[in-house]
Amino acid sequence: MGISPHQIAAAWRQERPETSTRSITVVSAIKRAARQLQRERERVLHELGVDAATLDLLSTLRRSGPGYTLSTRELAEQTLVSAGAISQRIARAERSDLVRRRPAEQGRTVLVALTPAGRALVERVVDKVLEADDGAIQSLTDDELELLQDLLAKLRL
Repeated sequence: MGISPHQIAAAWRQERPETSTRSITVVSAIKRAARQLQRERERVLHELGVDAATLDLLSTLRRSGPGYTLSTRELAEQTLVSAGAISQRIARAERSDLVRRRPAEQGRTVLVALTPAGRALVERVVDKVLEADDGAIQSLTDDELELLQDLLAKLRL
């Protein structure tokens, strides 16, 4: 099982009493929770045959509302990836008939639209992913979830 965060903090306090160990247990718990959530999400996506980057692209388009179309620039901004990365994601999704690119009526803007196949896939996958995420937090009450959100928002990350 290994050494616990509490044991690590105690060992540092003994060896370097002048060094703050305040963060060790909390940061360790956050990292452990993040790893577990990530592993579960990857498991669900693997079972469904979708990678995280494709889900991110399709979800962003689906959340944009009827028409499910955004410019490549908007997609890059909303997914927090570079123009080159979004271009690769779009090309991959286009080869699988999940999205279609077309020029905007004016200017050099390229628009990306969700296809019916892309919409069906994202709706099926997002339900499963959110179901798994909900399972991870099911032991928390609504008040506890709100408190956790507030506390995490206070972290300077």
